[in-house]
Parts: sequence; C-alpha cells; structure tokens
Amino acid sequence: MKNIIPALDKCVLFKNISKEEIEALLKEISYNINTYKKDKIIALEESKCTCLGIILEGKVEVQKIFPSGKVIALNTFEEGNIFGEALVFSKKNVYPSTIVSINNTKIMFVQKNDIIQLCSRSDKFLNNFMTVLSDRILMLSGRIRNLSYETIRKKIANVLLEEYKKQKTVFLTLPYSRKKMAEILDVQRPSLSRELIKMKEDGIIDFDKNVIKIVSLELLEECLID
Repeated sequence: MKNIIPALDKCVLFKNISKEEIEALLKEISYNINTYKKDKIIALEESKCTCLGIILEGKVEVQKIFPSGKVIALNTFEEGNIFGEALVFSKKNVYPSTIVSINNTKIMFVQKNDIIQLCSRSDKFLNNFMTVLSDRILMLSGRIRNLSYETIRKKIANVLLEEYKKQKTVFLTLPYSRKKMAEILDVQRPSLSRELIKMKEDGIIDFDKNVIKIVSLELLEECLID
C-alpha cells in the first residue's frame, strides 16, 4: 500500500489530505491495481464503466476510433489524473471513447461503493470529488458552447478569450498542439491554420508555435459579436 501513497498524494481527489490520512482511508476500502504495457487498451468504447480509475504511473490517451480506422486523440491523462468519475455513477455507465496506455502504465481502480465509502469517511475527499465533477460539467459546457459557434473565427476567439481569463496575460501558451486545437474546435487543421493567419493579418493576434499573442483584445471580443 505504502508504495502507491506518493502517487495518490498528487491526485486531486486526495488534495489537502495527509499521507497518513490517505493510508488510513485505503484500509477502509477494496481496490485493484492493474498494469498495462504501451499501446494496450484499458477500456473500450461502449464497454461498462464500473470503477473510477486513478493513474499511479504512466500516461493514457482517450481516443475516438471511427469505423474507417481513423483515430482522433481527444485527451491525455498522466500520473495523478483520474477518469470514469462521472460515468461510474451514471445510469448509462459506458465509456464514450476508448482509453489506451501511451507507455507502461499502472492504474488503481476503485468501485462505486468504495467511492461512496471514501466520501462518507472523509469530508475532504467528498469536497474534492464534488469539485472534480463540477469542473467536468463546466468544461463540457464550455466545449458545447464553443461548438455552437458557426464560424472558425468565432470558435478560435472563444477559446483564446477563455485562455486569457485563465492565464491573465495577452501572451497565451496553449496547453495543446495545433492538431489538438483543431480537434477541440471540430475543424480541419488546414482551415484552422488559414484562419489564424487571417486573424494575424487583421491585427487581432500574432503567434509563434504554441504561443499566441492577443494584439487587440477589443478586436478579439468583436469576433464573437460579428
């Protein structure tokens, strides 16, 4: 048990909970730890989600696999991150996407009843769990709102303004690649690149690799109004 405490200490579910408290909580529940080699499937799309997963080592990728064989990476999670926290309590508790290990990975799985046990045993864990669920809802709402914009420029402007609120600077370091940004916006990568160039020519932004500078905040905001 003690060898997994350092990894759990990095997990958002155990924020502000001491290592001694974590160890005591683990003695109250049952859990499984599985290891996966690189490129192994952890969960298949449409398979049942009966556990919350906590990544103890390694990194996983959430993928959408199409019938044609095309694969789109939707998200990546690494040590300390979790997945399945909302699905496990849903009536339709099936994975919407496939989860694959990017490298050698170790994952701790906690059953639904044991999550409830942890919440009842620790107010801090309960608060952390509710915070995670709330953040997920807000993130999904943001993505849905972004997809509702009818033009690529509006989608870009919305993302950049959201990042501006978070980073509080006009020099935005995007936490993902241009390819990933295109996937998030649900646009083709060449179309995204063309629109970024047009926005640069219009004096709205400037960019270098994954750093985008907001040249005119006013013009960027106007993109959402036009």
